[in-house]
Amino acid sequence: MNYEHLLLSSVDGITTLTLNRPDKRNALAMNVMLELTAALREVAQSDALGVILAANGPVFSAGHNFGDMAGATLDQARELFSVCTGMMDAVQAMPQPVIARVHALATAAGCQLVATCDLAVAADTAGFAIPGGKAGLFCHTPLVAVARSVGRKRALEMALTGDPINAATAADWGLINKAVPADQLEAATLDLIRRATRGSALSKAVGKQAFYQQVGLPQDQAYALACETMASAAMTPDAQEGIQAFLEKRHAQYTQRPSVN
Repeated sequence: MNYEHLLLSSVDGITTLTLNRPDKRNALAMNVMLELTAALREVAQSDALGVILAANGPVFSAGHNFGDMAGATLDQARELFSVCTGMMDAVQAMPQPVIARVHALATAAGCQLVATCDLAVAADTAGFAIPGGKAGLFCHTPLVAVARSVGRKRALEMALTGDPINAATAADWGLINKAVPADQLEAATLDLIRRATRGSALSKAVGKQAFYQQVGLPQDQAYALACETMASAAMTPDAQEGIQAFLEKRHAQYTQRPSVN
């Protein structure tokens, strides 16, 4: 597909999707969200092993475009946030690990997008905020993803005050994996996604989906799901290849790839 608001490139099994509306602060307007969702679903079907989500310009993403909400009807507002939720779900539904490469400020739904990614690395000059708490529209939907990364008290501090946190704090709180000097951001992001895509692609895909299924469950239900998933996964050719390679002290040769509906 040809994209109007995104850049797509692939190198050595890693696909990079770059938000490319720097003049609009990479706001997640309706047309941008629809395009990014389509791109994520396209890449999910590809032979990519991992995905980097990046952005161009002085801001990673300023979040929703208020122009989409000004004067909107209730049904139009519902559709806007439904499309946003679908975009976030597409990140976690795809079989590949997805890493956010955050070079600058990510606010509101932009911060939500970073929190939704499986992994995230930020430049030490980046910042993160869900600023609705100090304005007229509380960041209800961004708070869903942010709270699942940083916990209740820290999420509510961000949401109620609306104040930004720097990259070092974001790493300490668990919103991102690490903060690095800006000139090391690309290398650090690539290093982490490379390490996160080693081994069996099928095993990784099953593991990612099982994680999101179990992480919100009570412990007994989480273990029930994880036990059944792991038992079934142990029957796959890639799992048996890994076991045999370990026992035979040789390098494993993994061949299975996830199927995407």
